Amino acid sequence: MMITKSITLPDATIAFVDEGEGDAIILLHGFCGSSGYWENVIQKLSTNCRVIAPDLPGHGDSSIDKEIFSIEDYADILKELLGQLNIQKVTMFGHSLGGYITLAFAEKYSDHLNGFSLIHSTAFPDSEEAKKGRVANVEKVQHEGMHSLIDGLIPKLFSPENVEQDYVKTAKEIVYGTSPKGAISALTAMKNRPDRNYVMESTSLPVLLIAGEQDQIIPAEKTFSVSGENIKRVVIKESGHMSMYENSEQLISEMKKYLSSI
Repeated sequence: MMITKSITLPDATIAFVDEGEGDAIILLHGFCGSSGYWENVIQKLSTNCRVIAPDLPGHGDSSIDKEIFSIEDYADILKELLGQLNIQKVTMFGHSLGGYITLAFAEKYSDHLNGFSLIHSTAFPDSEEAKKGRVANVEKVQHEGMHSLIDGLIPKLFSPENVEQDYVKTAKEIVYGTSPKGAISALTAMKNRPDRNYVMESTSLPVLLIAGEQDQIIPAEKTFSVSGENIKRVVIKESGHMSMYENSEQLISEMKKYLSSI
């Protein structure tokens, strides 16, 4: 059982898991997720690292005191959190929405990173069609509530071969814990985010890009948008958008190999 702590910041009270000792890593979950997504990963990585896994504002047990309209706002809140924890440098792993935040953090606060990883995420902005979808989902939350949004989202997150697995129910319970304000803020921020491929093109930090073999949300070509000597690409087999559930063994193995190389 993971123990959750909390810190009150100017714009949110952030709940987070803080396990293990050693070099600090931070795990950022995706849209409508929580630190609970990472439970198995935290158990395996905290034997060698200090693992920080926050609930993003309005997700999990974290409050949100004002609406967030940009991905940069999340990066600023994370910088505040790390400051409160007296952590000077981290390696950051971002899943989906967490990956967008990771790129924004890398752009603004690269001096505080040892490296970063995108897990089932992309540096590309939303297409015009996707932006319209974000607006429609905001309206759905406002008029129909969270269940309507989530029931349509969950089947797309997993490989078609995995949608009947027990862990899908576990993930669904986490997703239902997202506040409407948290979901709306995240949808708006994702819609507004810019193209950040230049962040990966210009960084000298070691980068790990992870894609799911059967990801229906973000296909591998969207994740593997930049190449370079400092960039490693990995495909997680038999996984959709949620490898921390669908193939956690390979995901953890790749994360460990990356951490040991930096």
